[in-house]
Amino acid sequence: MNKRLIVYYLGRIMVLASLLFVPPLAVSLLYRDGCFFAILFPAVGMFVTGLIGSRFKPKDRRSYAREGFVIVTAMWLLFSVFGALPFCLSGAIPSFVDAFFETVSGFTTTGSSILTNVEAMQPSLLFWRSLTHWVGGMGVLALAIAILPSAREEGSDGNAAVHILKAETPGPTFGKLVSKLRRNVRILYLIYAGMTVIEIILLCLGGMPLFESIVHSFGTAGTGGFGIKNTSIGYYDSAYIDYVIGIFMLLFGVNFNIYYFLLTGKLMKILKSEELRWYLGIVAAAVVGITVNILPRYESAFRALRDAFFQVSSIITTTGYVTTDYELWPTFSKVILVLLMFVGACASSTGGGLKISRVIILIKTAFREIRQQINPREVRAIRCDNVSVPAAVAHGVTSYFAIYMLIMLASTLLVALDGCDFTTTFTSVVACLNNIGPGLGMVGATGNYAHFSVFAKLILSFDMLAGRLELYPLLIALSPSIWKKNV
Repeated sequence: MNKRLIVYYLGRIMVLASLLFVPPLAVSLLYRDGCFFAILFPAVGMFVTGLIGSRFKPKDRRSYAREGFVIVTAMWLLFSVFGALPFCLSGAIPSFVDAFFETVSGFTTTGSSILTNVEAMQPSLLFWRSLTHWVGGMGVLALAIAILPSAREEGSDGNAAVHILKAETPGPTFGKLVSKLRRNVRILYLIYAGMTVIEIILLCLGGMPLFESIVHSFGTAGTGGFGIKNTSIGYYDSAYIDYVIGIFMLLFGVNFNIYYFLLTGKLMKILKSEELRWYLGIVAAAVVGITVNILPRYESAFRALRDAFFQVSSIITTTGYVTTDYELWPTFSKVILVLLMFVGACASSTGGGLKISRVIILIKTAFREIRQQINPREVRAIRCDNVSVPAAVAHGVTSYFAIYMLIMLASTLLVALDGCDFTTTFTSVVACLNNIGPGLGMVGATGNYAHFSVFAKLILSFDMLAGRLELYPLLIALSPSIWKKNV
């Protein structure tokens, strides 16, 4: 383990990440909400800590996957700790564990909250809370890689950035659009930022104030779901705003490579995307099923369709915004929403969950096993996008699913010690592990996570980090064996 390299990279990234406190500082000055120093102190602390760490320049710049896993895990933990301090120092969230839970929920784009009255929070803290979604959506370290000088310019072997990005990028595989890694990340971030700006403009055109348009667009882009109203998007009661946010949630749940292909005119690659077809097909089927099921409870079919579309879009992309209390829907509709929590969005999107690509591979693997039981001599490859899926990838997906289920079951048992009902306990773990936010029961559309104990909040924070980092980086970084010198 190259510990000096890890400290060096963490230091450089922290120096850059400390600049993310600048926008909320500006908002605090603009609104004069009294939170300026509560935000400034963590920013300075992070900058100084990073400056000290960056002084430890390693003689050996060689890096492997284990260094990438540790850097990613450590940075997300450090950023969550420093990011929680403005809430504590301002007195908005006195408990550090609660502030840590809220910040982890922000950076992992989960959207689970312990706040019972979000409208009482100061504007600068609301902005910071939503900014964590936007930064965490594409990835804290991806932003650093896009801005910092490349490893090759510093005489490194250039592997560190690749390992970091592999550990932070969601999906079963990692691929580059262009040959140069930094250019690849910059292209994705430009698409990400461009789509965010377009949504802000559209929301403003719909009558939403600029500040509210920005924070809601941050939550949509990162598929996080932190709102600034106690009733979330339902506060506006606007069909235009519901459809704008609903459509953009779906767009941010699409594999970002699709947008690159669209911009470069590679339409055939888009049409061949099996993951995109499954994604849109699942959304359409869920919307139709829920609309038909809830229609007797609505006076208008258009309103039933509007609420069904918004909630399906919100849940499958793991955003978590709400326009209605879906706890009042029939059981059939709620079961569909829970299933969508597991499915999640596309790989290489800002959404969470298992990812559509993994679900496709798991289903095709299951059918292949059934066929081989009938005809053991049959040799059939798993194909996606008319291309054979390597055996290592298919094996990796099944292993991922097994670990995912073990973590979910273990977390459910531990959270159950709080004594909440089964629906609340189970869906809180599912919502946090899949980075969704709201679940059912006490953590449903009108509920929150404030009632959980400190122990349960720490378990759920672990689940949020594990879900966002796709399990392996966090589990490997916490493994004692990886820190041995001979590994």
